Amino acid sequence: MDEYCRKCGKELAHDEIALYRKIYNRGAKDFLCISCSSQYLQVSEELLLTKMQEFKDMGCTLFSSSSISEGLA
Repeated sequence: MDEYCRKCGKELAHDEIALYRKIYNRGAKDFLCISCSSQYLQVSEELLLTKMQEFKDMGCTLFSSSSISEGLA
């Protein structure tokens, strides 16, 4: 099932959903994309992408095993 950002409507990559669940609520049913999350949190998109990679490197199973940039075009 495809998921979309609740604010802007962008189709979400698996890792965007994973980051949302890691930061906000593991049981979330609706999500924000990286851009909308960065606006909401008042941080850069680059910081969120860096944190996403750190979580993956730590072995967090919410994230896919592919490269971060692959699904976030």
